[in-house]
Amino acid sequence: MTRNQRLVLISLLAAQAVIIGLLERYIPSPFSFAPGVKLGLANIITCIALYTLSVKDTVMIIIVRLILTTFLSGTLSTFLYSSSGAILSFIGMFFIMQLGPSRVSLIGVSTVGGVLHNFGQLIMASIITNEWTVLLLLPYLTGAGILSGIAIGIAANYLLPHVHSLRFYKAPKKEVSR
Repeated sequence: MTRNQRLVLISLLAAQAVIIGLLERYIPSPFSFAPGVKLGLANIITCIALYTLSVKDTVMIIIVRLILTTFLSGTLSTFLYSSSGAILSFIGMFFIMQLGPSRVSLIGVSTVGGVLHNFGQLIMASIITNEWTVLLLLPYLTGAGILSGIAIGIAANYLLPHVHSLRFYKAPKKEVSR
């Protein structure tokens, strides 16, 4: 893949993640027990990037998504919560993915990301409010993270072969267990 093709792919994935993130704000949350909890549909793009691009490119997509989504419809606190969840989620998904497809599927990687995203946001909430009691939501948000991580992983698992089949995409395929 040429440098320009790589930049186009990064830009397209970042734009898709931003649009998905903005649209998701208008979808009612299935997790009514915790206000503000979303499915995290933009993480489909993160999963696809993890399995198709370099770590540097994936981080670039995450940063662009966080900044643009905040500028378009967020606040500083939105950025703090989103970035703390996204960073912890990415780190966890990257390290779990290193176990290999024979041990952890894309759905498992995504599930770890969903749980860690919520955990990162709770840590940030605890720091901002200077209260550890917000961590009492951890069991509920862990359940929500597992469910959304499975859903995101299934969607990414379905879409990944289509990304590999793009005409200009010639990077080596990373193995994905099904």
